[in-house]
Amino acid sequence: MLHSMTFEPEQQNGVGTQDAFQRLWTPHRMAYIQGENKPSGPEAGDGCPFCSIPSMSDEDGLIVARGRHVFAVLNLYPYNGGHLMVVPYRHVADYTELDTGETVELAELTKRAMVALRTASGAHGFNIGLNQGAAAGAGIAAHLHQHVVPRWGGDTNFMPVVGHTKVLPQLLADTRKMLADAWPVG
Repeated sequence: MLHSMTFEPEQQNGVGTQDAFQRLWTPHRMAYIQGENKPSGPEAGDGCPFCSIPSMSDEDGLIVARGRHVFAVLNLYPYNGGHLMVVPYRHVADYTELDTGETVELAELTKRAMVALRTASGAHGFNIGLNQGAAAGAGIAAHLHQHVVPRWGGDTNFMPVVGHTKVLPQLLADTRKMLADAWPVG
């Protein structure tokens, strides 16, 4: 068990406290913690990243696939490698605000995301869902987005359990290309 191990103190040369490498530095997470790229309000013109991403190239916006009404994009702050979001182009906050075409295509792109993730990474299962509103955990509550999180048997290891962090083995740009190449043609 990790807590019963004895560590030789690592010399920190005056920086921090000696702790035998029990600290994992993830400074890139500070952007998420500080709310970088979060909309300043509920309207489409309030800095919503989901409204600006479609105007970017697929590579710059981390877009895996584009439909007529919705697009699939990698999450900048993924729970697991390959964590996608299926997002309507139209700025709506609630699932009940989607029209029929958007609802159908959101479901279809979610199915294709599952196929692509199974093909590209051998995902064993998925967590799929919508967080409706800030009280339900939506990081960007003003613009609906459905999460597609791939899962593998035994994917909970010591890093998230003990270290309270995730280790992603691939850069997002590489993951985007892998999934775009595996995306099924509809």
